[in-house]
Amino acid sequence: MLRAYPPERFISLVRAHGISYHEKHKGQLFCDDSAERIIDLLTDECERGRVREYRPCQIQAVRVEGASALGRFAVDTDRGVLRAHRLVVATGGLSIPKIGASDLGYRIARQFGHKVIEPRPALVPLTFDSARWSVWVPLAGVAAPVRVRSGESPAFDDDLLFTHRGLSGPAILQASSFWRPGGALEIDLIPDEKPHEWLRRERDQAGARHLSTVLAQRLPRRLAQHWVATALGPDLKGDRKLAELGNAALAAMGDALSRWTIEPTGTEGFRKAEVTSGGVSVVDIDSRTLESLRQPGLHFIGEVLDVTGWLGGYNFQWAWASAHVVAQAAAARASV
Repeated sequence: MLRAYPPERFISLVRAHGISYHEKHKGQLFCDDSAERIIDLLTDECERGRVREYRPCQIQAVRVEGASALGRFAVDTDRGVLRAHRLVVATGGLSIPKIGASDLGYRIARQFGHKVIEPRPALVPLTFDSARWSVWVPLAGVAAPVRVRSGESPAFDDDLLFTHRGLSGPAILQASSFWRPGGALEIDLIPDEKPHEWLRRERDQAGARHLSTVLAQRLPRRLAQHWVATALGPDLKGDRKLAELGNAALAAMGDALSRWTIEPTGTEGFRKAEVTSGGVSVVDIDSRTLESLRQPGLHFIGEVLDVTGWLGGYNFQWAWASAHVVAQAAAARASV
């Protein structure tokens, strides 16, 4: 399905609208000025397609008039009844409720017999028990490149950000989609090196330096100093000189740096989540047209479905591609 509308198609559309952009970390593309240019692009395309807008408009109920296989959908709204032979549900998930997110799409799906996988926040900052996290609060605002995994998730190499309530940053957001309550994060603070081997080399070359000074070569200085003061076991704690540490101590220290294991207690919820994981199960959805297998003429697209992408534009691309597939299917049916 994604092959029907690959990223190159949308990039061509961006260029056609004269929107300049640049590539950042890991191939991610950003508008040179404002992301509102993409909203303008979509609005312009809707106008070209003679799309009729009803806004604001409160949906009260969805009905099928006539035989279910041949009838029309009737959508009761506060602006009257809207009727159509096909209904596309593109209501998104529950993320960022302040911009209007709601469970309407899930309610419509259940009405027509579809299973809804429990929605939960994804690509979201993780939080920790306030008492246990208090030791890390002084690092709020500090960022560092790390490698993070949660359980059996892939390892994500990106930035971590300390906050007053827990951890954020791209690496944490990626791992959050795989994290479940009771699970832990494993964080490698020096992902491009085997820390114990590096520490031994540093000790052999200039062992008179203090540990925090050496760690600050690879970690933000505040994090290096805090790590030495608080995160090491009683036998290693303190800003000692490298020359005072034997191989066993450096191995233990390296293991602590490469396998920092901590257990979140929750997330910042839908108010901070970039996307919603879960949603309308794809089991009863035609993968070629995204049409319901339970109710002819009913389609679901985008984030309302149980499809969740990684950080970096994957969820936007799913929205464009799934909309394209449904539009093509609806046009083909209309011409028959």
